[in-house]
Amino acid sequence: MEKTLKQTDRNIVKVVLFGPESTGKTTLSKQLARHYNTVWVPEYAREYLQNKWNNERKTCENSDLLPIAYGQMELENKLAAKADRILICDTDLLETKVYSEEFYGGFVDTKLEKAAKQNTYDLYLLTYIDTPWEEDDIRDRPNERLEMFNAFENALKKNNRPYILLTGSKKNRFNFAVEEINKILNSKHNLQRFPTPKK
Repeated sequence: MEKTLKQTDRNIVKVVLFGPESTGKTTLSKQLARHYNTVWVPEYAREYLQNKWNNERKTCENSDLLPIAYGQMELENKLAAKADRILICDTDLLETKVYSEEFYGGFVDTKLEKAAKQNTYDLYLLTYIDTPWEEDDIRDRPNERLEMFNAFENALKKNNRPYILLTGSKKNRFNFAVEEINKILNSKHNLQRFPTPKK
């Protein structure tokens, strides 16, 4: 497959889980995909960086970000073709751009910068840091969670992305996310076929 950072054109709703590490994005991605009987796009960086750590005992470097971005978009485009009405994405290139800015002195590869701005999604689910920190081989900066959260929210505002803030328990986050996603689905399909889950 040809390397690209551009989305394929699909007539589906695209939702992104967005926010700092260890804030429940993957758990919620799986829940939402199950609820809507569709597929979800994993975070390619986790597999890529775990393999790098296992093989080289090295963490993420600036030179890794573009390969990660290509891998992420290849996954998204592949799974978008299998999605039923909606695609749940565990991350996107705007998140990769935020990490690049925060970890590497503001540097962002021009290809990543362009693609992060051009790729579009119907809704971002911004996950707050009121979840326990879970350490692993890849995660770092446990003491800078608020700073990272602010960087993510600022990126959404700066780029005029539609988003809601998710806080509280897993159940509360899930219910609020479903309510907001249903509004988009119902408006696009013009049918009330997507009820809100019981609270």
